[in-house]
Amino acid sequence: MELIGPYLVAADLLVVAGAAKAARPDDTARALSELAGRARLWRVTRTAVRTGALVEMLLGIAALVAPRPVTAALVSLSYAAFAAVVASAWRRGGPLATCGCFGKPDTPPTLVHLLLDLTLAVAAAVVAVTAPAHGTLFTLLAHQPWAGVPLVFVSAVALWLSLLALSALGALEGARRLIRPRTEAAASS
Repeated sequence: MELIGPYLVAADLLVVAGAAKAARPDDTARALSELAGRARLWRVTRTAVRTGALVEMLLGIAALVAPRPVTAALVSLSYAAFAAVVASAWRRGGPLATCGCFGKPDTPPTLVHLLLDLTLAVAAAVVAVTAPAHGTLFTLLAHQPWAGVPLVFVSAVALWLSLLALSALGALEGARRLIRPRTEAAASS
């Protein structure tokens, strides 16, 4: 199956991000409220974020257990929606703008984040088209070299790098945004 590695990363990220948002929904709720322009709906949005995060996590688990056309299509749609939210938050900018992807404020949207979301959406779409209608991850791994151990290892490394790109790189970008206005102000005086 084409692009199963990036698909595994996409599904794993859904589980990790969903769990993080379910545990800490406040910043994601605040980010979505700001994007929607309805800060007064804070409590409703917080509950909705927690519910959506649990659905996101369950989708990731289902996509891992059963990489089939339907689950892959849902993963692809999820990442397309995430890309739209990240693009909107990125356009709005601001030094502390956050996408809320990991349930904490230090994940401002970046171009890398947007490109990663789009890449994972495309990878999941390809899997949706090429995946068999039946079977599990274990049957898929059985057809891989060395029973899929290298694929799982490389996917785990790619997951770790993706988490770094989305969180640590985002935090660095947020810090750079905070420093840039001060540096520009000092240079003009």
